[in-house]
Amino acid sequence: MTDVIILHGAWHQPAHYEDLAWLLRSQGLSVEVPDLYQLSLHESTTLVEDIVAASGQPPLVLGHSFGGVTAGTVRGAAGLVFLTSWILDVGESPAQLLDEVERATGAPAEGLLGVPDSNGWLRLDPDDARKKLYGDVDERLAARAVQLLRPEPLSIFRATPTRVSWHDTPSVYIAGREDRTIAAPLVERFAARCTTTETWETMHSPFLSQTAAVADLVRRQRQHASR
Repeated sequence: MTDVIILHGAWHQPAHYEDLAWLLRSQGLSVEVPDLYQLSLHESTTLVEDIVAASGQPPLVLGHSFGGVTAGTVRGAAGLVFLTSWILDVGESPAQLLDEVERATGAPAEGLLGVPDSNGWLRLDPDDARKKLYGDVDERLAARAVQLLRPEPLSIFRATPTRVSWHDTPSVYIAGREDRTIAAPLVERFAARCTTTETWETMHSPFLSQTAAVADLVRRQRQHASR
């Protein structure tokens, strides 16, 4: 039986979430952290839904950052936790939403500094990632997190759901007051799509900077979904 499924963000991998997964497991919860790297949105959804289907009861699905795109498409979950994440509706893509923000504000949308390599993969600038992703994270943890980052294809910005589940699944959105990777207008839009919203004094990675608080949130949402 799986109680919680954690979906990693772009450039991230399951190892980034080891501390959170360990804490939840130490509290008696069964946790899965599937690796979605290089999978299409459809493939990611199918992989997660297979885990859901194999669970004894509907699990809670937590999506961090771009992991929220997959989380928002998964059917059969007891509830969804969107942790400083993206939430797309049918037909939307990250590229489209970023373009909308730029046209509305007249300035480039907030985001991470990435440099395409010779193969067209986008690699994050380590210093920029340290500052924007992990600016409120302990130095040792932040250094390891930066080392674990992986390049991503530019195609991640074209991911477009053909169906979503967040319309019909209880959800909570956690916004980081100091988040510097998702433009404020998009945070407002994503938060409005959820059942409830909480704003934390955090940057983009509360699973590292406030691990105990995230675990407590997961427990609360899990208990609420079980009622």
